Amino acid sequence: MTTRGDYVLGSHDAEIERLGFQHGQWRDLVHDAWRRAGIGAGQWVVDVGAGPGFAMDDLAALVGATGGVTAVERSQRYLDHLHARAARAGAGAHIAVHEHDLMLTPIPRAGSADGLHDAAWCRWVAMFVPSVPTLVERIRSTLRPGGVAVFHEYAHYRTYGAQPPRQGVTDFVEAAIASFRDSGGDPDAAGPALRALHAGGFRVREARPIVRAARPGQPLWDWPAGFIRTYVPRLRELGRVDEAWCARVLADLSAAERDPDSVLLTPMVLEIVAERRE
Repeated sequence: MTTRGDYVLGSHDAEIERLGFQHGQWRDLVHDAWRRAGIGAGQWVVDVGAGPGFAMDDLAALVGATGGVTAVERSQRYLDHLHARAARAGAGAHIAVHEHDLMLTPIPRAGSADGLHDAAWCRWVAMFVPSVPTLVERIRSTLRPGGVAVFHEYAHYRTYGAQPPRQGVTDFVEAAIASFRDSGGDPDAAGPALRALHAGGFRVREARPIVRAARPGQPLWDWPAGFIRTYVPRLRELGRVDEAWCARVLADLSAAERDPDSVLLTPMVLEIVAERRE
């Protein structure tokens, strides 16, 4: 199913379910990043590319009734979820949801007195936009001086894969990379983001790599494995692969799951905490 403002990953039910599971697997790391960045009660935070709203809910709880969250998103299907979540949170949560394309116009103003945000959260957004410098400028212009931007972006997507290697899994990773790039993005967006931050008025306070290893039967396994299972049919839907290719990839993934010595490595994420200079 394709909706207005859709992404190469789609916004179908299986993708929304995957995003919810993904947020759960990353939630502790995300909250730790927010804590180290100084995001807390009373602040106004912009959730950049908010998706269906899993992080938005957590940010709203973190900043509390004296703060607020501005959620910007271009996908109509995700916007429906964001509005529903904001309604459930109630008027005291101070959540503003905006249909917004980051490449076209500045981020809407915060509900703070000066209209500026104290912080921005941006996870796996730079990898899908055609201009990372434009994204960084949008974030800079919505932050007050001294405000922080926290990014989770991939630095080396080809770390994603099975060990011992499985050809089907390797082929899937290459097909996913090609699909991202053909849609105008770049999965290895962390490097361009660092360059854009340096050139765009930010001081990088912290940058640290995150690579995770999952074994069959562990909950984390279902994050990298789950992406293969949901994106293989999406690649077929996009006309990029055929049924035989899909069957081979999924068979290799199943073989890895039956092997107690298997490990699935996740793509390397670079966690960046950057502060807007004066």
